[in-house]
Amino acid sequence: MMAVALLLLQCLFLLPSALAGVICEELPQELCAFAISSTSKRCLLESTQNEGGRTEYQCRTSEAVVERMSDWIETDECVRACGVSRDSVGISSDSLMESDFAQKLCSQPCKRNCPNIVDLYFNLAAGEGTISLRDPDGMSPIISLSKNLMF
Repeated sequence: MMAVALLLLQCLFLLPSALAGVICEELPQELCAFAISSTSKRCLLESTQNEGGRTEYQCRTSEAVVERMSDWIETDECVRACGVSRDSVGISSDSLMESDFAQKLCSQPCKRNCPNIVDLYFNLAAGEGTISLRDPDGMSPIISLSKNLMF
């Protein structure tokens, strides 16, 4: 029964790829974060305030290009395993400073099954200069990540 449900869920995620590919601007808020468009660019969730002061969210295509991946909507299993949130607005390495997050990101279920999320945060850490931040072991997160992400 579980296998049938999983197969059905995978087909739902593959359907957009078979038709026109993932177009960030057409994704609902709950699927935007950690998705990759058909042009291999990361989707990101943006927030704006409307005239009434209410926050509205929209999925947009970023300029961040992903190598070797396209047409990807991240699975709920990876979102849970890696400790990320589908409500994440923008793309930032700030969460790498939280030890609980770094532990989940470097956990076996995340690093072995969720290369999209691991790649995103590894590249963010390198690109944003978080190499100077220190974890409890005295190693910087980027060094800690590269050490722990060896497959």
